[in-house]
Amino acid sequence: MFIFGAMKRFLFSIITALPILASAQTKTPDNLIQYVHPIIGTQRMGHVYPGATVPFGMVQLSPETDTVGYELNGKYNPDVYKYCAGYQYDDKTIVGFSHTHFSGTGHSDLGDFLIMPTVGALKLNPGTADKPGSGYRSGFSHQNEVSEANYYKVKLDESNITAEMTTTTRVGFHQYTFPKSDNAHIILDLMAGIYNYPDKNVWTYMKVINDSTVVGYRSTNGWARTRTLYFAMRFNKAFISHGYKNYAKRDVYGGFWGQFNRTPNFPEIAGRQLRAYFDFKTEEGEKIKIKFALSPVSMDGAMANMQAEAPGWDFEKVKQDGQQLWETELHKIVIEGSKTDKENFYTSMYHAMINPTIYMDVDGQYKGLDQNVHKAVGFTNYTTFSLWDTHRALHPLFNIIEPKRNADMVQSMMAHYDQSPEHMLPIWSNSANENWCMSGYHSVSVLADAVVKGNAPFDANKALDACVATARHRDYAGIGFYMDMGYIPDEKNGNSVSSTQEYAYDDWCIAQMAKKLGRQDVYDEFIIRSQNWKNVYDPKSGFMHPKLMDGTFRKAFDPFTTINQGFIEGNAWNYTLYVPHDPAGLIKMMGGNKRFVTYMDSLFSYDLPDKYFAETEDITKDGIIGNYVHGNEPSHHVAYLYDWTDKPWKTQERIRMILPRMYKPTPDGLGGNDDTGQMSAWYIFSSIGFYPVAPGLDQYAIGSPAVEKAVINLDSGKTFTINVKNQGAKNVYIQKIILNGKVLSGFFISHADIMNGGEMVFYMGAKHR
Repeated sequence: MFIFGAMKRFLFSIITALPILASAQTKTPDNLIQYVHPIIGTQRMGHVYPGATVPFGMVQLSPETDTVGYELNGKYNPDVYKYCAGYQYDDKTIVGFSHTHFSGTGHSDLGDFLIMPTVGALKLNPGTADKPGSGYRSGFSHQNEVSEANYYKVKLDESNITAEMTTTTRVGFHQYTFPKSDNAHIILDLMAGIYNYPDKNVWTYMKVINDSTVVGYRSTNGWARTRTLYFAMRFNKAFISHGYKNYAKRDVYGGFWGQFNRTPNFPEIAGRQLRAYFDFKTEEGEKIKIKFALSPVSMDGAMANMQAEAPGWDFEKVKQDGQQLWETELHKIVIEGSKTDKENFYTSMYHAMINPTIYMDVDGQYKGLDQNVHKAVGFTNYTTFSLWDTHRALHPLFNIIEPKRNADMVQSMMAHYDQSPEHMLPIWSNSANENWCMSGYHSVSVLADAVVKGNAPFDANKALDACVATARHRDYAGIGFYMDMGYIPDEKNGNSVSSTQEYAYDDWCIAQMAKKLGRQDVYDEFIIRSQNWKNVYDPKSGFMHPKLMDGTFRKAFDPFTTINQGFIEGNAWNYTLYVPHDPAGLIKMMGGNKRFVTYMDSLFSYDLPDKYFAETEDITKDGIIGNYVHGNEPSHHVAYLYDWTDKPWKTQERIRMILPRMYKPTPDGLGGNDDTGQMSAWYIFSSIGFYPVAPGLDQYAIGSPAVEKAVINLDSGKTFTINVKNQGAKNVYIQKIILNGKVLSGFFISHADIMNGGEMVFYMGAKHR
């Protein structure tokens, strides 16, 4: 009886526990999009947008809050810089909702196909911010604004219309809730754009297929010089009439189109400066929905994209499907920490996974750099390569958590090279155009990092050949002088010093790639070139210094200022530390450990007066700590350089100081342009405890983790877990690190340590060792 009773009690306990066990096994993952706040960084310098997009989506559907143009009285208008993403948090009006935006850039383009719902008398001019009723723009309040991953909502005060939007990869989905009106309108502004100017629109075309479907395209000459984007627009309700207005000066040649009365209700329109409208009658609370698909190839391609991705009218389903895509991406790294930690971290993850953007139709066709139509076979084609920024941490992050995408991005860069009339890899490319923005040839860093870390499901030798061809392009940005003289003379290039340094790093990347592939001749050539940074270091001044054709250093020199000193978007104090591939050599060159540490300490402690960056729009006080510029990319590795000295604890101290000062869960929470995810990638790496100082090397420098725990979920199914013991605001110093059960002897881990899975445990304390 005892045995039977004990067995009965045992079986009962098992049976009653089964629901609990089943519940534990089927527990749904935490909702992480609740911590994503796209509004972070929309105020001041972040230059991000609050609207809807899916991970790496081709559509970025977001509000524009002003119409500031690129040109004013024939000159550059500096006010336009605030509107790189179309939206500034401090503005009080919304002009409309456009379908393409850059995220976090310091120059801009796009803002295509602006839509605005209105009621009452038709107004086709946007009006002014101080008098929104003078045009179709509307006042709004942040109290009536919702910004989530793949969802944006706002009440338009002038019309009492509630605007909502969500997206698929290639389709923007609008939902406008109208009041009762016999004069409801949807305006399609084909003139509007970011960094706009009167002649930016080369040509615009629109065709009305039926009473609910419209297609067209726009060609522009902006940052992307030769860019055409096609669209298909479909309403859930038939419009009762439509028309347009052409704001362009009369063309010299207009053909014989004057034989038609082309407005209203004419089936097609064409011109340079067009605004179209569609009229409706609405009931109280009626929802007019619009699906707006894009294509880089054709109007038919846009229609096919719409049919494939958004065949129905279920707005909530499209929103939820897109948010589930974000959940999947955000779960690549799962952290434990405070609510503020999670908001900063997952908003950074969100911003890091907006760019690069997919650039092809659902059938794989895309417009190439040669302006021909190509088909991506075996890879997804991407664009928006801000490589001066993103080679530093964003692409290395992708090699860990998005290896397939990063490999596709490399193949997209290779396709760019094949189509390039200049036979070069991308510098800064977007929408089948090379923009030639910034310095260096940092695509080679991305290619080398992928090859060295074993994420190269492509022809690596062909990739190396493309790197070599790019680096030998003598007539580009001083490369000929660099090859012949070992540096770029100050007289020949305004960024002579920083370009010499950046080329040296890129050349080191090529050497590492060649070494991996057994190409000794290429390795020998580029490992020598990688030492060219030494040729612009002046031991007398103690800085990287502009050097003249005759081999002497320029006499007029100020290491604090950012203008006309030979550096791009930075000063000598910061750029002197830009030798990411040879910190040990740099320390030796600068006089050894003690002097180097003193230099580093001075960088963080000196209070740089505003006058030294007053003429540089990319650097403001928001992103500066002492003389250290975190708000711009060239210094992102700098705090980690203490790891090469006898005071690695200072890296730990600096990282934990930078994180809360430069990243906050507020509209002004980014200290500088997010630069298509690079600022965010720095945060992601640094908050979990390590950073890729030199992409192209399979090594990461240790910092000081700010989270309590992080689990990196690798594509292989393995996990790499970071556990932090005794975490706290004052406990910023590492006492010891245990990697897979063994004490880590230094302050570096390898890429294999992460990708093989395992556990790294940080033991923290309030005093340095």
